[in-house]
Amino acid sequence: MALKASPTWVCPRTPCSDLGSSALWSRNSGSTFNLRFDLEKSRKWECCCLAVLAQRAITSVEDEKPNVSGVEPSWGIERTQGNESSGFHKDLNLLPKPLSANDISSCSKDGSKVRVAYQGLPGAYSEAAALKAYPKCETVPCDQFEEAFKAVELWLVDKAVLPIENSVGGSIHRNYDLLLRHRLNIVGEVQLQVNHCLLGLPGVRKEEIKKVLSHPQALAQCDIMLSNLGVVRINTDDTAGAAQMVASTGLRDTGAVASARAAEIYGLDVLAEKIQDDDDNITRFLVLAREHIIPGTDRPYKTSIVFTLEEGAGVLFKALAVFALRDINLTKIESRPQKQRPLRVVDDSNEGSAKYFDYMFYIDFEASMAEPRAQYALEHLQEFARFLRVLGCYPMDTVL
Repeated sequence: MALKASPTWVCPRTPCSDLGSSALWSRNSGSTFNLRFDLEKSRKWECCCLAVLAQRAITSVEDEKPNVSGVEPSWGIERTQGNESSGFHKDLNLLPKPLSANDISSCSKDGSKVRVAYQGLPGAYSEAAALKAYPKCETVPCDQFEEAFKAVELWLVDKAVLPIENSVGGSIHRNYDLLLRHRLNIVGEVQLQVNHCLLGLPGVRKEEIKKVLSHPQALAQCDIMLSNLGVVRINTDDTAGAAQMVASTGLRDTGAVASARAAEIYGLDVLAEKIQDDDDNITRFLVLAREHIIPGTDRPYKTSIVFTLEEGAGVLFKALAVFALRDINLTKIESRPQKQRPLRVVDDSNEGSAKYFDYMFYIDFEASMAEPRAQYALEHLQEFARFLRVLGCYPMDTVL
């Protein structure tokens, strides 16, 4: 039996019964805007959880007067047959078994009892980010980003660490889309300095390299160095995979752009270090889990949401203004076309119809969902939003 991994959409104007582990935003029969968190149960799973939480958080807000009252749990697990995950580097039967209750009681803060999924092979930058978040964790490589999401949902691992944007290459759109397709919560982030190296077989000189393998973004980030060498560039799925291919083929004229750790793992020499065009090359990774973090007001928090908007002039401006009016700082805005409703008809005249893309908007802002101003802002946002979902809320001082 496998947990069903279906999209989790929240429509503020329509009842929604299938919300996974995300926060639910809805209006009741009156004018009250609600947010409910299952505080009592969620605190028990601070390190890792034993079930896919389907908690719907509600904290009453009425007439701009917060009323934090009792907590009401809401649990739900959906199961379906025949939904097996594929694409892991390791055979699923060889993966460690999910943690038991005894394991959880001894889970240490350094992650020594935590299994973390990442995309790529050992030596990938994503693995380095996972080890930065949990220094003593067991890392589990996955072929694709979606396999890492599934690994958490199917209890094969406890967390996933996946890239969301790079200071040079920009946003990783695939992972933005997957955040909506899967029922995971953002519980932290990791910022990793990327140091690209040119790797080759032992004893090979840099001048002997004629072909270089790596991920397309890594190759693009080392354009100056590779152009000066005059090499042929060959795309691979990830940087560590490129290093593995060089080691396995044994071709002396073939090199790879990857990390120094990948060179150590696959027995290659580092022919040149820091070959990226921009020294300040930083990738931001998200830490994803089945459970959410209960927000507080004792320290700064970051909250991530996604929403779609109703039609109307200036509606995006009005949506963003709800944060400015409450002095909430926005740290990230990303838009993605809606796949289920990609085009919006804005002219139904007999002369023809004008069509524009309809978008989903991802926003990160610096405020905790336990703060009244954040609750007011999302209540206000509901006046313009067709869908609204909270993807995560986590302390900013845990950003590594």
